[in-house]
Amino acid sequence: MVVNKTEAIIGRIVLVLVLILTLLPLAGMLSGALQPADRIPDGFSWPSDPQWGNFAVAFRTAHVWELLGSSTLIVLGVVPLSLLLSTLAGYALGNLRIRGGKYVFVLLLLGLTIPFEAIIIPIYYEVSAMGLLDTQWAVILPLIGLYMPFSVVWMRAHFVGVPTELSEAARIDGASTFQEIRRIQIPLAMPALSALAILLFLWTWNQFLLPLVLIDDPDKRTMAGALGAFQGQYLNQLPLLFAGALIIMLPTIVIYVIFQRQFIKALLQGAVKG
Repeated sequence: MVVNKTEAIIGRIVLVLVLILTLLPLAGMLSGALQPADRIPDGFSWPSDPQWGNFAVAFRTAHVWELLGSSTLIVLGVVPLSLLLSTLAGYALGNLRIRGGKYVFVLLLLGLTIPFEAIIIPIYYEVSAMGLLDTQWAVILPLIGLYMPFSVVWMRAHFVGVPTELSEAARIDGASTFQEIRRIQIPLAMPALSALAILLFLWTWNQFLLPLVLIDDPDKRTMAGALGAFQGQYLNQLPLLFAGALIIMLPTIVIYVIFQRQFIKALLQGAVKG
C-alpha cells in the first residue's frame, strides 16, 4: 500500500512538471506579446505596462477574419470527406473479405512512411493541371488524399475489434451492408471517429506548407499558412509576431480542451482492445 501511494505521488509530480514545461513556452510567448512593439523581448519577464493592443494590431494586420473564413472552409472540406471515406474503407478492410485487401492495407502502411514534403512538387503540378491553384480546393483535395493512409488504418483498427457476431446478427435480420454500417457500426465507432475528427482538424488548421505553396493570395490560406507572410512583415517587431502566433494557436487549443474527453476515451478504448 505504501509503495502504491509513493508511486502515485511520484506520478503526480511528474505530471505537474510536464504541465509546467508545456505551459512555459506559451507563458513566454504571452509575456513577449505584451511588450512594446519596438522592443525585443529578452527572456521571460512580465511587462510593467502590458500592451494588450498588440493583439488588436496583429488581428487587424493579419486579416484574421478572412483567414478564419478560409481555414473554416478548408476544414469543412477536408474533415467530413476524410471521415466518410476512411470509415467506409476501414470497414471494408476490417470486416469484409475483399480480394487484395491485405495488399491494400500494406500500401496504406507504406503511405504512412512517406512525408508529404517529399511529394509537394508533384502535387503542385497536378493541382496546376486541374486549374485549382490559388483556390482552397488546391489544399482540400491533396489533404484528403494525404490523410487517407492514417485515417483508414485508424478506422480499420476499430472495426477489427468489433465482434463479428454483430454483423452476422444484422445480416440474419435482413439488414444490408449500408444499413449495418449506419445503424450498428457507426454508433459503435463514435469514439474513434471523434478522436480522428479532432486530429484531422488540428492537422488541417495548422497546415503550413501546402497553403504557402499552392495559394498565392494570403487571405485564402489557412491561419498557419499566413504566418509566414506575417513573419516576414514583422520580423523586427517580435511582440506583434508573438501576438499573431498566439491568435493562430488559440482555436486549436480551444478545440482540444473542449473535446479532450472524447479524444482520451478513444485512445483508452484502443488500448483496451489492443
